Amino acid sequence: MKAHLLFPDRDLDATPLPENQDALTLDLGLDPLLNAMAGADGVIRDVARRAILNNLTDQNTIAYRQDVLRDTLAQRDVVREIYTLAGETIERERKNYFGFISRSPEIILHRSVEVMAMFVEQLKRLRGLADRHAPAFQSSGFKAFFATLMRDLDDAYFIELHAHIVQLRFKHGTLISAELGNALKGNDYVLRRPNQGNGWLSRLLGHAPPSESFTLHPRDEAGARALSEINSRGVNLVANAAAQANDHILSFFRMVQREMAFYVGCLALEEALVARGQPVCFPETAPAEARVLHFSGLYDVSLALTKPEPVIGNDGALDGKEVIVVTGANQGGKSTFLRSLGLAQMMMQAGMFVGAHAFAANLCQGVETHYKREEDASMTSGKFDEELARMSALIDRLRPGALVLCNESFQSTNEREGSAIARELVFAFQAHRIKTVFVTHLYDLAHGLHARGDSAMAFLRAERDADGTRSFHVVPGEPLSTSFGEDLYHRIFAAAAVI
Repeated sequence: MKAHLLFPDRDLDATPLPENQDALTLDLGLDPLLNAMAGADGVIRDVARRAILNNLTDQNTIAYRQDVLRDTLAQRDVVREIYTLAGETIERERKNYFGFISRSPEIILHRSVEVMAMFVEQLKRLRGLADRHAPAFQSSGFKAFFATLMRDLDDAYFIELHAHIVQLRFKHGTLISAELGNALKGNDYVLRRPNQGNGWLSRLLGHAPPSESFTLHPRDEAGARALSEINSRGVNLVANAAAQANDHILSFFRMVQREMAFYVGCLALEEALVARGQPVCFPETAPAEARVLHFSGLYDVSLALTKPEPVIGNDGALDGKEVIVVTGANQGGKSTFLRSLGLAQMMMQAGMFVGAHAFAANLCQGVETHYKREEDASMTSGKFDEELARMSALIDRLRPGALVLCNESFQSTNEREGSAIARELVFAFQAHRIKTVFVTHLYDLAHGLHARGDSAMAFLRAERDADGTRSFHVVPGEPLSTSFGEDLYHRIFAAAAVI
């Protein structure tokens, strides 16, 4: 049986995380988002992290997940019950550890039978959930999942499983056949189905078939060991088959747990954002070759999860743009806007909702970030050298159609040199259809790009009122030659004078 809740045609696999996973987690502030999704649940955190960092690039798969997530939001109690049931089953199997302390076929078989009986109980609960709630789900993912449960876990399946469990408990002993081999040693031991006519009524009426028997002396330890070895050889194949059957059912529950974990995490995230008065929406996707980007009320999800007060959202109409340059006042919301854009892109390509009133964007062939870093404490290289090394590694990973987010890159050198390097990179990225969003204080860079009059470039500016107040809105505007650092100087030293 397959769950197929994350992909329409395959299971969730162990796709390796991208090389830049640490940079994305740090630069885009993924940890608060993952904490809200998972809490202390390691399964949810692992699955959510993989889903967000391994971006989907197929519109159909994203739409498939979005439909499943809509069902999840509408039937949250049922989804959580399925996830809890799967986790409970896995934990109960883990606690039945007796099979791991012995290689004896009898002990393995005993454990397998007991675990199988527990699995039957849990599968019946899962089938019951499908019977009761399947009509309420509309997505093709959940419909296929429930149809699989009702088809494969029908009454005949449970009757057959119950019969096997009763038989494998061997309440009346085992029936084993063997051939006489070389040196009068037993050979070809085979476990046989017990004779059906050997019930108590048949024995009472004397209709039992003739048989030979012997009795061991209570102190015949060697004889007891020999009989035990014969029994072990007889049940060995059955013990292995029962253990493999359990592994198959266990793998199904693990699959259900992991695929449900993503949606349970999305539920927790949605509830945390709504509790803070922040909107969420399902984004519209466009093909990777298009240049689509427009949004309303776009905000930084991670910031919203860590601040007690509501965060400011931004509106933008940036369709057709390949280069977006963001300038303006210090501490005016430029970096927050950049992070909100990166998070929305990655959440969209994970098949999730995003933090906005509305959001539409083209798919990207990977997201890369190049943010400023602190000084190298080991003194291995200078700050500028470190920036160049990270950019070189980033370029090696890039593919046409990617998205690159740069936050104050190359400001560790002088204005002229930093602008020259950044300008050449922007042109190279644009030539290879790589969308670039560049937050910068390099006026030479921003002014030079603006003077080109390229319709594929957009220029945004952090809004600032005449009295120096920051609205934390990013609006269209040509670059200015100042970042209004004087505002910060007066604010800091005025506060110091008051103290």
